[in-house]
Amino acid sequence: MVVIFLVAFLWPSVKSRPAPAHLTHRVARGDLVVSVMEQGTLESSNNTEIKCKVRGFSTVTWVIEPGTTVREGDVLVRLDTKVLEEQYSLTKTNTFIAQATLERSKAAVKSAEIAIDAYNARYQAQLQQLQKQLQEKQRNLRMARKMNERADDLFKQGYVSALEVEGSSFTVTQAELELKVVETQIRVLEEFTRKMELATLEGNLTAARSKLAADEAGLAMEIKRRDRAKEELEACVIRAPRSGIVIYPSAAAWKRTPDITQGATVRHDQVLLLIPDLTRMRVKVGIHESVIDRVHEGLKAVVTLPERTLEAAVTKVAKVTRPSGWWTGNVVKYDTWIDLPTTEGLKPGMSAEVDVILAEFHDVITIPVAAVIETVDGAFCWVQTAGGVERRRLALGESNDAFIIVKSGLEEGEQVVLNPTAFLEEAEREAARSVGASRSNELPPVDGGS
Repeated sequence: MVVIFLVAFLWPSVKSRPAPAHLTHRVARGDLVVSVMEQGTLESSNNTEIKCKVRGFSTVTWVIEPGTTVREGDVLVRLDTKVLEEQYSLTKTNTFIAQATLERSKAAVKSAEIAIDAYNARYQAQLQQLQKQLQEKQRNLRMARKMNERADDLFKQGYVSALEVEGSSFTVTQAELELKVVETQIRVLEEFTRKMELATLEGNLTAARSKLAADEAGLAMEIKRRDRAKEELEACVIRAPRSGIVIYPSAAAWKRTPDITQGATVRHDQVLLLIPDLTRMRVKVGIHESVIDRVHEGLKAVVTLPERTLEAAVTKVAKVTRPSGWWTGNVVKYDTWIDLPTTEGLKPGMSAEVDVILAEFHDVITIPVAAVIETVDGAFCWVQTAGGVERRRLALGESNDAFIIVKSGLEEGEQVVLNPTAFLEEAEREAARSVGASRSNELPPVDGGS
């Protein structure tokens, strides 16, 4: 605390000394641009994704070189087809078997339908025959009854014996029994035999139809499997859906090689390649978490590319930080995208330097950042005057890497020293010498007799 006090006390003495020549900067008004600079790469905001359409996992046997210009229909990737060829052959065989089974089921249904028609015909024939027998038995019964009545009359007249009357009565009884037998046969045929036969035959027909439906579904499934195996076999040769330049998708930051290469294993629906729309290009950069709160859509950005500079604007800022790890030095950054105007010669992967303009100030007093020292007591600079170098307290505003805005403390035309730390070092040395002298004066005298 004593040293700090003496430094503050000695600043006026430093000021009062004749000042040697120092490197200075003349205070003037001007414009100040506050920006954040990041390195990024170009990408397309409208990419045609080339995906793997084969289920499961497949092995890449050949892939086109990135940056190749292709036309619609050109081969981009070839996948291993050995397993799919076997599957396709098996599904074709199963389809033929399912077709044969279906035809047998169709024949069984037809047979069941014919069996019902055939039985109905047999039933009608049996019924007609029994009905004829019934009519015949009814006639026989009527005749037997008439003969019995006549025999009774003749017996009363004494023309026939009682034995003959008894015989005619037996004939009536026999005719009645025969009639009941036929009536029973007709009732059994209509109420039992026909129902049992139809139930059995209709059950067979239902079973045959159910099997037919199952075989139709089975055939449809086998056809679907066969067609899908054929499509996947054809999908092993991936062609360009449109013309353009082929690029590889971005691999994970921690990987040193691309995901798509000969011999690599790829999965279903994985993006293998990209065909970017070169008329809709953008730059992707990572903005440090310390300034991301000041970055928003619409901010002006200056994009510097090899041999050209483009003016653009921020179009999107990620709300969640990108994953950090050892490959990023554990630096937390937020992805930010800047859409570029349509320009010839832009290609994905090109490096770009992006200045995102956070603020612009016009007609303000600025001095170099190197001329300012910030302490716990505030910000100061040293000004070269006719009487020497004097210290000034400053009120500061925004700054960039080179200059800072001075709200108060300086006037136009004044000269600020660009190496103010030299004055601090001198003050510290003076303070140290003063503290040492004061301490030596406070020491008690040395007693020579002791």
